[in-house]
Amino acid sequence: MAWAGMPPLVANVQRIVPARPDQVFAVLADGWTYSDWVVGTAHIRDVDASWPQKGAKLHHKAGPWPVSLHDSSEVLAVVPDRSLKLRAGLWPAGEATITFELEPAGPASTKITMIEEFHAGPLNWIHNKLNDLILHRRNIESLRRLSDIATRSDVATRAEGHS
Repeated sequence: MAWAGMPPLVANVQRIVPARPDQVFAVLADGWTYSDWVVGTAHIRDVDASWPQKGAKLHHKAGPWPVSLHDSSEVLAVVPDRSLKLRAGLWPAGEATITFELEPAGPASTKITMIEEFHAGPLNWIHNKLNDLILHRRNIESLRRLSDIATRSDVATRAEGHS
């Protein structure tokens, strides 16, 4: 919880990507790729077989070795090809809720909205313009990487096989 009178630390970023919503969701549904596109995630240690169903977890390591932190992220809600909401833990640094919303933006494009809100721990308490800027820039880069993966031909081919 934020200190009294202080809003939670929130980053809301958007990107139009040249891929259909099902192609983008195929990347979100592959928990093993998260360290490829989530800035700061160093390694995915394990992914529940039920990922990305509600309650499923992926277990990750974040930050540089040897001070990397081990924690997990849990699916709070999912609408295939439309949205994914996660509780991302990085204790002792804190906890955030991250929502990905996917909207068609033309015949072969998707508008991705990523909303990250810290709601527990020291990362939420240290709320200043520098942290806002860093979190915002981090998420812009994460969506750029997500776009790169979603538009790769092998991911697109897998998504087409599920259409």
